[in-house]
Amino acid sequence: MEILDPQLQAYLDMHCDAEPEALRKINRETHLKQLKPNMLSGHYQGRMLSMLSKLLQPKLILEVGSFTGYATICLAEGLAEGGKVLTIEARAELEDTLRNNFALAGVQDRIELHIGDAKDVIFGLTENIYDLSFIDADKKSNLAYFELIIEKTRPGGLIIIDNVLWKGKVYGEANDADTQLFRKLNDAIAVNTQVEKIILPVRDGVLVIRKK
Repeated sequence: MEILDPQLQAYLDMHCDAEPEALRKINRETHLKQLKPNMLSGHYQGRMLSMLSKLLQPKLILEVGSFTGYATICLAEGLAEGGKVLTIEARAELEDTLRNNFALAGVQDRIELHIGDAKDVIFGLTENIYDLSFIDADKKSNLAYFELIIEKTRPGGLIIIDNVLWKGKVYGEANDADTQLFRKLNDAIAVNTQVEKIILPVRDGVLVIRKK
């Protein structure tokens, strides 16, 4: 998942804030118990998500794709007083792990977990307007999630999409179906005049989008 030179990534890890103890434990447990632990945001990306959330001080965050809750907890660190993260996870078998991890980090009262299909859940939350959204779920639906969420984002709000450099394939010669989907996503957002946007070369590429 890392596109940066390992020595550079190690240097970056050493020169950002330390990984909080609860997140360090979640990181370790995820790598011990989950089949695809590389789906975890991890230390450096987690500190980036926390920083963006703290800069924005959102009242309402939407996360599409919870996995084991690492990024959810990072995003919750920046919530304004009384704020909440609504996080959506498709796999019901992760519910107990998620609730335990939220409790371990002491943020269970600030997180509302929804289990189910993300599109259905987002449609059901009709009245919500989000300050910050993080999309890190099934990659084939990224553009659909963006199109749903942009209409529910306040002016000045952020949408963050993970994995947009897709292991470096988007700017290489690869032409498989997943790579084409990421190119389509990046190209569509690049010409979208509703938003400002920048891709950060963090881990597998993070697209940060600000609604005008």
